[in-house]
Amino acid sequence: MSIDGDRYEILTGDISGRSDEGINIAAIGDRIRSIREEKGLSHEKMANLTGFDVELLAKIERNEIQPQLGTLVKLSKALDSAFSRLVSGVGNRLYSITRKDERKLVSRSTSAKGQELYTYESLAPEVQGRHMEALIVNLDENPEEELSVHDGEEFIFVLDHTVIVRIDKERFELEPGDSVYYLSTTPHMVAAKAEKATILAVLYEG
Repeated sequence: MSIDGDRYEILTGDISGRSDEGINIAAIGDRIRSIREEKGLSHEKMANLTGFDVELLAKIERNEIQPQLGTLVKLSKALDSAFSRLVSGVGNRLYSITRKDERKLVSRSTSAKGQELYTYESLAPEVQGRHMEALIVNLDENPEEELSVHDGEEFIFVLDHTVIVRIDKERFELEPGDSVYYLSTTPHMVAAKAEKATILAVLYEG
């Protein structure tokens, strides 16, 4: 989931030179399991609340599958927990300033079949009680074009390379500088057209 041109450098920093070292990909599964247990919910109850099968939920908690952002929105609703708490933990500040060289890779997301789809960095994890999540997302290809549907709204701004966006039956190719805003309740998919692409994504959980 290389920035093309100086006009994006101040926003994006050196994404192309980053590695996956330090990504705590286990944290999200751990947080989901911890909150579920706090609330005394079984996997069967979670399956009823989310529509996901028990096996998928168990794999997410074991960190065998890294959930997509849409999946996390559904899980946060079922757990009556802030979406941001699942993505990047609970903040404790009224504001957040994140320097381009201080961003931390939060996690990676995979499809149900285990294919890596993207990695992402939270831009404001320190803000307490936030209802939006601002992310730099490093996209991979999604040849099966799996669609996602969940509550909330999303704004996508393309930083580099070409991005494929599907919204219901419409399909678009977005170039650097292009953007799209849509209601997340509409079936949608965002992926790199070829190999890699980078976007700024702002998600409102609704």
